[in-house]
This record gives sequence, structure tokens and C-alpha cells, in this order.
Amino acid sequence: MTTMLHTLIGFLLSPPKRSEKGLSQSTENALLLAGAVAVALIIVGVVTTLVDTKMDVLRNQ
Repeated sequence: MTTMLHTLIGFLLSPPKRSEKGLSQSTENALLLAGAVAVALIIVGVVTTLVDTKMDVLRNQ
């Protein structure tokens, strides 16, 4: 009887097992930040190219 009681108490008081699936929070944040920076650089590059092209057209008129 005491063995069952001890097992029950041990089961109820044991911390839940951590899931080791996926990346850590800091790694996820770093990847999201890198992706955001990459998108921003692409947008800046496209806009810069567009403005330069339009300026060249206006200068040659």
C-alpha cells in the first residue's frame, strides 16, 4: 500500500517533461530578425533602383 502511495505522490509531484522539439526562442527571434532585415534590404534595393531609373529618364529629356 505504501509503495502505491509513494508512486502516486511521486507521479503527482514530478515536473512535466520538457519537449525538445523545435528551436529555442532566441534562435527563432534571430531567424525572424534576419528575415525581416533581408526583406527590408530587398525593398530598399528595389525602390532605389526604381528611383534611379526614373531620375535617369528625367535627366535625359
